[in-house]
Amino acid sequence: MHAYKAGDTVEYRVTWLEMTKRPTYGWPSLPVGREAILVRADSPPWWYFLSLYDAVGRDYAWTDKHKIPRDELNAWIQDPDVSLYTMIGKGWPQGFFMLDWREDEICKLAYFGLVPEAVGRGLGTWLLKSAVMTAWDRESTKKLTVDTCTLDHPRALIQYQKMGFSPVRTEVHSRVLASDQVFHQPLI
Repeated sequence: MHAYKAGDTVEYRVTWLEMTKRPTYGWPSLPVGREAILVRADSPPWWYFLSLYDAVGRDYAWTDKHKIPRDELNAWIQDPDVSLYTMIGKGWPQGFFMLDWREDEICKLAYFGLVPEAVGRGLGTWLLKSAVMTAWDRESTKKLTVDTCTLDHPRALIQYQKMGFSPVRTEVHSRVLASDQVFHQPLI
């Protein structure tokens, strides 16, 4: 475990991954004993996106989207080629994913994650498979991409690889942390 203070500069590794064909697994079933629904947001406002972004990303230094002007953020999340899906369980948001088809023949899994209270309950694989299958359901999709970094959940990279993504490149980046953070894995 590595603890950092707000204002510290950290170096971390970013990995880009891609999937160039529809996976052979099908649409997932919910794990036995779990209840959840997946809801697609229709023209969500910026604050709805940021509430999910913060709930999922607060432990992983997700702060970049707060720097984008609200009208620009709204234009992105309300673009007809961008979709936001929320996993609702027990009446509250437990995770979300965003798919971005704005680039010809490519879908980017722009965001994916669970709120801390939902991690370890067996729904992450269901949500990720649902995201992958939703991306491939659009006929124009020829490649699905995602990127993750060592600031994210320690199992993020391995989960993407289990779903069929292959790493295509890595880079080391740095950032100044906006708040105190604890990371459970080495960042480089």
